Amino acid sequence: MDIKRIEYDFTVCKVKDYSLVNLEDEYCFIGKTDEEKSLVCLTERVPSNVIEQEDGWKAFKIQGILDFSLIGILSKITTLLAENNIGIFAVSTYNTDYIFVKEDKYCKALDLMSDAGYHIN
Repeated sequence: MDIKRIEYDFTVCKVKDYSLVNLEDEYCFIGKTDEEKSLVCLTERVPSNVIEQEDGWKAFKIQGILDFSLIGILSKITTLLAENNIGIFAVSTYNTDYIFVKEDKYCKALDLMSDAGYHIN
């Protein structure tokens, strides 16, 4: 399985509303519940109406389009990282999964996945 590094810095935010979010940015993930409006975006694109934010995230994605019938792909990666004390923030899209780890654990996470047989590019 191929893993693609994403060479940007990311921030995980809680926002008042999405009015200042540019949905046309290259990476922009939003999530809304009855309690909050969340946003994962490039650190340089954090909107001014942020309520809370956590900077210092790096990302990689599982390369290719994952069929919904595939089972355990994200689970295997997150288990590998959890066993090595690396916390994650995962975002799933229709096509694939994105995994965010803190900057100080990013290289270790990629090395672990490479050692486990994942192709990192």
